[in-house]
Amino acid sequence: MQFDETKTYKNLARSFAGESQAGMRYQLIAQAATKQGYMTLADTVKILAKNETEHARRFFEELNKRGEKLDNINIDAGYPYHSGDLGKSLALAADDERQEHTVIYPAFAKDAEEEGFKDVAALYKLVAQVEVRHEMIFKYLHEAFTKGLLFSNETPILYVCSECGYMHTSTKAWDVCPLCKSGQGYVELHVPFQKEKI
Repeated sequence: MQFDETKTYKNLARSFAGESQAGMRYQLIAQAATKQGYMTLADTVKILAKNETEHARRFFEELNKRGEKLDNINIDAGYPYHSGDLGKSLALAADDERQEHTVIYPAFAKDAEEEGFKDVAALYKLVAQVEVRHEMIFKYLHEAFTKGLLFSNETPILYVCSECGYMHTSTKAWDVCPLCKSGQGYVELHVPFQKEKI
């Protein structure tokens, strides 16, 4: 069977499109955070957007490595086209990431495995592991943002100004940096990265 007749071919095209769109959606979330003065939240989301763009690049490379007819690939798939305020957008992003690592990429890895593309199956598994972490981060950001806890903690922690480096240990970050006068949105976030079994 020709590569362009396989499920893996279509799945890689879908994955490229999906990851490209996720990267753009996350850029839009970062833009909304910036407009609201949450600079470090925006920076965190921009890193996730960059990750998604790298995933898209890897899927595109796999297509180019094997495909012969890459002028136009017709794919029939659904892609998330939802939005909301900043809090809602963070929650939707967490849901999208969960869908990728629990449903979509395991199915695509299985297809690749069955069609003899073990390296593509391995790629899907690696990307799915990253999406687990992305779900955790978006989930945390959503909860902390909607509960007003981005810049507070039950126990004292070190808060650092991302602009000037001023540091202070407390249960709550300052409203305005005492050194450079930057707003609270410039305080570095403490996004927990707990270990998950994958």
